[in-house]
Amino acid sequence: MKTTPRIAVIGAGPAGLVCARVLQLRGVDVAVYDADASVDARDAGGTLDLHADSGQIALEDAGLMEAFTELARPEGQAHLRLDQHGAVLASFVPDGDDDAAPEIDRGRLRAMLAAHVAPGTVRWGHKLVRAVAVGEGGHRLEFAGGAAVEADLVIGADGAWSRVRPLVSDAVPRYSGVSLLEVRFDDVERRHPRITELVGDGHMFASNGNGQAIIGQRNGHGVVRGYVGMRAPLDWHTAAGVDLGDAAAVRGFLLEEFSGWAERLLPFLIDSDHGYTNRPLHALPAPLAWERTPGVTLLGDAAHLMSPFGGHGANLAMLDAAELARAIAEEPTLDAAVTRYETAMFARSGPLAVGANQALERFFASGSHIPDHAAEHQRYKEAAADYRRRQGASAAE
Repeated sequence: MKTTPRIAVIGAGPAGLVCARVLQLRGVDVAVYDADASVDARDAGGTLDLHADSGQIALEDAGLMEAFTELARPEGQAHLRLDQHGAVLASFVPDGDDDAAPEIDRGRLRAMLAAHVAPGTVRWGHKLVRAVAVGEGGHRLEFAGGAAVEADLVIGADGAWSRVRPLVSDAVPRYSGVSLLEVRFDDVERRHPRITELVGDGHMFASNGNGQAIIGQRNGHGVVRGYVGMRAPLDWHTAAGVDLGDAAAVRGFLLEEFSGWAERLLPFLIDSDHGYTNRPLHALPAPLAWERTPGVTLLGDAAHLMSPFGGHGANLAMLDAAELARAIAEEPTLDAAVTRYETAMFARSGPLAVGANQALERFFASGSHIPDHAAEHQRYKEAAADYRRRQGASAAE
């Protein structure tokens, strides 16, 4: 990049922060705007598995693999699959040197990335209200509270309900037909031994093949998060007359709905330390692409929101970010950089989004497929090696 463009990233999640970090390593100025008051102003959510062929490549480009490795939990790659009666259908325990998809808590990843961008890069407390084209690819960004800036390139890394997406597409997320009730268990070794036994160091998935599931995932600091899944209308709680703020009412509803499930799985329904949070799953139409729009592009969920089944969301978001940043640094114009980035991103994200959404359907259907995690990890490693070969060949041309 021969000029000094004004680059604004909307969203200081993993994708926005990776983009900023890689740009800064290559001498390109950038500002990141986020609605949160600080990096730890809210619970960032559960755990992520960072894949060797995507999230880890982005961290390598950001020079942060060592920092990540210090925080990651490779043992968290373990998986246990059960039916509703508690019978074990499959299990996977990673080898001691398996680093194909180690786990890290979302909050720890976000804090680590935020600590490695230049001071003042992130403008916290800036909630984007609207973005308005001002000609020649420029946009005026207007924030709650009255602040406004102009940018030559706006990068929407602002998630599922992106305020930037309408600049390039009229696509909106659609309800998948599945809702998750998030639950949380603290100090699990001491206070929740039955949950600890089932989840172990990694993940537990139980389903009845008829639209119901219970998922448990080990987080750091003695925490397990659970997700009680149901195929249900978006307004299921209203139709059932259940106040989501009334924990006793939710417990009663779940015990009735999940009658017939094994007793040892019931603690996930009734023992939450923090009540219940309803998380309906949405996805964008897939594959999704748009006509090239000067001065704006999207990363991650803003570009290709998909089902969480497959674990591609954050991984693709971070790889999107690193590839866009590299293109901006290497191409002669912003338009050339964004064209290069979007061409690769569309080709990669489309099939993965379709597959992730299909995986959600299969998991909540009878005879659902059980992944071969050992083979999956081998594919991540092989794909990572292939990606690096291609990048090396491209750089040598």
